[in-house]
Amino acid sequence: MSTSLMEKSAKTQKPLIAKPPRTNRHLAILTFGFLFFGILFRGIATLPLDRSSLTSFQNWLNSVSIWIGDNRTSNPIFTNFINGIRSSIDSFVTGIQNLISQSTGDNASPLIGWFGIVVLLSFIAFMMANWRIALLVVLGLTALGLLGFWQESMDTLALTIAAVVLALIIGIPLGVCAGLYPKFERTITPILDFAQVMPTFVYLTPVTLFFLIGPASATIVTLIYAIPPALRITAVALKEVPWASVEAAISMGSTPFQALRKVQLPQAKRTIVVGINQTIMAALSMVTIAALIDAPGLGKVVIRALESLDIGKSFQAGLGIVILAVILDRTTTAAAAKVEKEASDHSNHVRHRIILSIGAGVTVASVYISHAFNWAGNFPGTGFLGTNIAKYSDLMTQWVQLHAVNVTNSITDFVSYGLINPIEALLTQSPWFITGIAFVLLATIFGGKRLAAVAVFCVLGIVGTGLWSDTMTTLASTLVAAIVTVAIGVIFGVWIGRSKRADRWMRPILDAGQVLPAFVYLVPFLGLFGATRFTAILAAIVYAAPASIKLMADGIAGIPASITEAGIAAGSNKWQMIMKVQLPSARRNLTLATNQGLIYVLAMIVVGGLVGAGGLGYLVVAGFSQSSLTGKGLAAGLAIVLLGILLDRITQAAAIKSTLERKK
Repeated sequence: MSTSLMEKSAKTQKPLIAKPPRTNRHLAILTFGFLFFGILFRGIATLPLDRSSLTSFQNWLNSVSIWIGDNRTSNPIFTNFINGIRSSIDSFVTGIQNLISQSTGDNASPLIGWFGIVVLLSFIAFMMANWRIALLVVLGLTALGLLGFWQESMDTLALTIAAVVLALIIGIPLGVCAGLYPKFERTITPILDFAQVMPTFVYLTPVTLFFLIGPASATIVTLIYAIPPALRITAVALKEVPWASVEAAISMGSTPFQALRKVQLPQAKRTIVVGINQTIMAALSMVTIAALIDAPGLGKVVIRALESLDIGKSFQAGLGIVILAVILDRTTTAAAAKVEKEASDHSNHVRHRIILSIGAGVTVASVYISHAFNWAGNFPGTGFLGTNIAKYSDLMTQWVQLHAVNVTNSITDFVSYGLINPIEALLTQSPWFITGIAFVLLATIFGGKRLAAVAVFCVLGIVGTGLWSDTMTTLASTLVAAIVTVAIGVIFGVWIGRSKRADRWMRPILDAGQVLPAFVYLVPFLGLFGATRFTAILAAIVYAAPASIKLMADGIAGIPASITEAGIAAGSNKWQMIMKVQLPSARRNLTLATNQGLIYVLAMIVVGGLVGAGGLGYLVVAGFSQSSLTGKGLAAGLAIVLLGILLDRITQAAAIKSTLERKK
């Protein structure tokens, strides 16, 4: 080949890793422009609002709340529909509580006492999974009793069971429809996206507005939050069934319904069980937060302890939530694995059937004993384990606050003055229209005109709520936590993606971190740093980090071997491989990690309103506790939704654009 031809080939050959200089230039210009104009017009049109002041929109929401309260017993919508739903769900929940947690009639214990519950749930775990999981259930339930929270744990379990049953009754049939009919899936997808972007706090106020506070409202709000995983995963499961199997069944004379029942659903069973696992964990997470609307159980203990800054009690109850989450997660995860194993193993296990028969008999006898004898009905003792845990947690907290106060204060001051305050000052003191224009231009860069229209709608909607300044306060904390979360995601994700040993060690920890309810993360940091926004930010980072780490790890591990080999052949060292080959190749996963980090962080920052995070989360909590601020709380919930949609759509569009640019 001649020299000219070689030069021409080198010029026309595409680089190994495509770079998007135009996007980078646009982002740099936008960042510089926002900083310049934000500082230039500092303090103008910032739209601040006092805590006690209400806008006309918030006053209108207050009037709507008052009207609903005045017409609850007379309006046909309530008397014929809403009140009926509330009473039916309340009866359903109460029935489960009477069965496993609350005393009934003349009995001092529920129909099934603690001994019967332990044997019954362990037997169910054995049937669904294996003896190891059954042993885990026995140890976990016993630990809940020793913590002194047996009834609270059973109340939490009762609400979770009620919400999951209803969510599956609604979600699985809708998921089947979505899996079979693409048009229905396209119609319902925006609703599911909207529901999953909304932080959990946002569900509480509107639901209680119609259904009042109590177990029924807690179940309804949990049900709404838990339906999307069941629906989506069921739809995915059906679409993954090979169409050739369905065609074969139809060609043999089966109707579409018979093909669904005999072919598609059996083949999709394992994935559907995974969906049930996700539904259960979503329900447990929401049930604990629903304690804010008077849901009984462990969540109420945590909230009361947080309000009184009783670290020992909150840690004790938080540990109970962790144990319950581990029991439910491990049982359903093992059940999904067993379904897959049984699908390929058609042998007849006579021995296993004999064991199940014996186990069923022992379970029935244990349930009867727990009902007939007081020692087996009420958990013995006063929770000495929990008392000691609370005592030593308080002592440890006091020691840290006494001896490590300089360290914790230094960390808090460094992050507050070095990161949070400058970003918060920039966002809250910049004119709203400058920040709004920046959001619209950012949406245009990544998503074009359609996304820009969504950004305009969200920005104007936030302005319309009257809570622009509070939204910027929440956004500042969210951005700080998200930046740290993504940095952690990149560091650990690269490590896990490059090392199989690290993946084996870290995956179980990350999986466990993702199943824990949000409340649990507040407790340890509250003991270390007190009730501050820094506590909420730290909790948000720990809560969101597992999702970001796993996405980055999957992106690094999924890089084609040809790209890695080309980098090695070019003489790249370890650092160059990471910075110039692997991270650019995993750019889509990086943007997805940013997306998930922002959404998880926003949800946790809002929950942090309970421990002094301020912003929109505080206003939502204030709307619960003060009737005069109900309208403001509702407006804050709407602002959170709009902010969540804005951040979610922009980061999703960035992920899509990075994928397209990689293909060029």
